[in-house]
Amino acid sequence: MVIHRISSGGVVFRPAGAGYEVALIRVARADGDAWALPKGWIEKGEDLEQTAVREVREETGLDAKVLRKLGEVTYEFYSKVDRSRIVKTVHLFLMEYLGGNTDDHDDEVEEVRWFSLADALRTLSYKNEREMLEKAIGLIQGGGQPA
Repeated sequence: MVIHRISSGGVVFRPAGAGYEVALIRVARADGDAWALPKGWIEKGEDLEQTAVREVREETGLDAKVLRKLGEVTYEFYSKVDRSRIVKTVHLFLMEYLGGNTDDHDDEVEEVRWFSLADALRTLSYKNEREMLEKAIGLIQGGGQPA
């Protein structure tokens, strides 16, 4: 059996010195911790942008606004709980930091940290999320080449 799931999240950025930085979350996995972009399941009555804003707030403690859609990533994994193959599509948005505190994240997340754009690219655990971050960096830097 295959179950299709949809979630939404984003690349949250803010100015830092002469450049920019983005917020990443560290989550515990059975095979070791992973650094990822904040994202989560859509709740009843929400659209993709509302979910991205809520999930970013819950997982990072940060308030952010959606600037534009970056794209989607789709991947598959096996869920022991559901005893099924899960096909998950994640809609990701470029999001501007408005306020908040990374200490206010929920208990699904081990840690939230700001990274320079280059460090974030090196730190993200998943290739498909690194590709979305590269796209975001191009937009953040005004269409320039990713760092």
